[in-house]
Amino acid sequence: MGQIFNFFPLSVLKSKIELSDEKKKKMIEEILVMEKKSKNIEYKNQSSAWTGDTQGFEFIHNNQIFDDFFIEVKKKIIEYLEALQVDHNQLEIFIQRSWATISKEKENIALHKHLQSHLSFAYYLKKSDTDANLLFIDETKHNEFLPGLFLSPSTNKKQVIKKRNISNTAAIVFDAKEDEIVIFPSKTAHQTQPNIKNNDRISISADIFIVSKNSENLEHLVSPFKDWKNI
Repeated sequence: MGQIFNFFPLSVLKSKIELSDEKKKKMIEEILVMEKKSKNIEYKNQSSAWTGDTQGFEFIHNNQIFDDFFIEVKKKIIEYLEALQVDHNQLEIFIQRSWATISKEKENIALHKHLQSHLSFAYYLKKSDTDANLLFIDETKHNEFLPGLFLSPSTNKKQVIKKRNISNTAAIVFDAKEDEIVIFPSKTAHQTQPNIKNNDRISISADIFIVSKNSENLEHLVSPFKDWKNI
């Protein structure tokens, strides 16, 4: 019998961030204040979660209440880079923007990508086991040799795919608990599960931008900001 070789994995880090109950309580209270002060509320529809980056609160990393949290985030970003054997000592890591999300009832976050950044994360500040999870979408579908094979409702109904596994699926439900952070490449298409009832789930997300400390003899990394010129 032949052997299957699996190539080109998507690597996602899941890790726990330990914060005191008092710290988490203050963060939640601050996020609820942001929700009350929404500056673009007509942008939100009945089925969509509240997202702070669309409501005028996209820089919560500059809010002192979240300082301890972002100190821990930096450690996790470095852990992710180390897992990919990337020398983070040659890089500068910036939080480009950061925001909170609140999901109530059957609200969800639609399919999207963060193409303006390099890494993104979701941290679950408040989440019950029955709340919606993150859904990663494989847009490449390397193994889909017949167009529509993996996602077609008719092939699914007739069970053309006998058993779903990592080799024949185009979407993965990623289970994460309260206090856990999930880090992934920003270009990855993702959303939250639709039609799942949420118990006021609160998460924090951010976009990470990475530049080289020294771009000499480096062709593809972003050059240091100090060498840029505003024109």
